Amino acid sequence: MTKLEAYFNLSFKSEGLIKTALTHSSYANENNVESNERLEYMGDAVLDVLMGEYLYNKYPKYQEGELTKIRAKNVCESALVEYAKKCDLKQYLLLGKGEELSGGRNRSALQADAFEAFVGAIYLDKGLEETRKVFDKVVVPTIESDDNNNFVDYKSYLQELVQSDKRTLEYKVVDERGPSHDKTFVTRVYMDDILMGEGSGKTKKESEQHAAETALKKLAVRSMKF
Repeated sequence: MTKLEAYFNLSFKSEGLIKTALTHSSYANENNVESNERLEYMGDAVLDVLMGEYLYNKYPKYQEGELTKIRAKNVCESALVEYAKKCDLKQYLLLGKGEELSGGRNRSALQADAFEAFVGAIYLDKGLEETRKVFDKVVVPTIESDDNNNFVDYKSYLQELVQSDKRTLEYKVVDERGPSHDKTFVTRVYMDDILMGEGSGKTKKESEQHAAETALKKLAVRSMKF
């Protein structure tokens, strides 16, 4: 924790809150403590606010649709993983024995979730202004570098495509496998009730992204980068 505090020039009021942010459900289940899932929810909301504010000021001539598309790209899983890597967040994660042995520390979805939870914890611990400092130190430089060219939000690409044809999309979780602390979700995406793709992942968001990716490949959308 000390390294994290030094990196962000922060002094955490609640070490317990930050520890919870870095606690994966596998560790929580083995040690009967709270996992980072609730903080992940909070961090997701806070990131949306900070990203929205940043893009609103950066692109004064962009309309709502353009801003929404850019925001989605910069808070998708691949983006969150890059932010987590900037502060080497994975080294601080608390994982269950099985998760550790199976290479969970390097799993993209796990790192992405942890970054959201970390942001949520900072917000609750220090408030929005201090959280903005974390955002400015890690997120903004990544967005403004060439690194964000690798961010791919398949759901947004697919949504943009179907909207041009006035079609609708629906994502449905069709299966959940494994114990509560190590679930795998299987999601299908439908376009006007037509099955377009299926994907799996350790979170619902990850499975939705993979389902959208499958749908795009099926549609052979070669004009888009994905």
